Amino acid sequence: MQDVVIYTTRFCPYCIRAKQLLDSKGVNYREIAVDNKPELRAQMAAKAGRRSVPQIWVGDFHVGGCDDLMALERSGKLGGLLKSAG
Repeated sequence: MQDVVIYTTRFCPYCIRAKQLLDSKGVNYREIAVDNKPELRAQMAAKAGRRSVPQIWVGDFHVGGCDDLMALERSGKLGGLLKSAG
């Protein structure tokens, strides 16, 4: 299974929703909280090209935010992405 990284803030409902989906699929992920950490948010923004949270990566693939993750799930592509080789 691919490494999954999700940048979040504590009270973001989209972050919570994205983590709930990943949890429901049994996905282990590394959460990077950017609350009050401008250097981490800047790192995320430079990497993603976006400042909003969540920002999600599966391996080297930038999924995007919660809506993007949900769209992958609805299309049936999330499972394959999670299982694909590095």
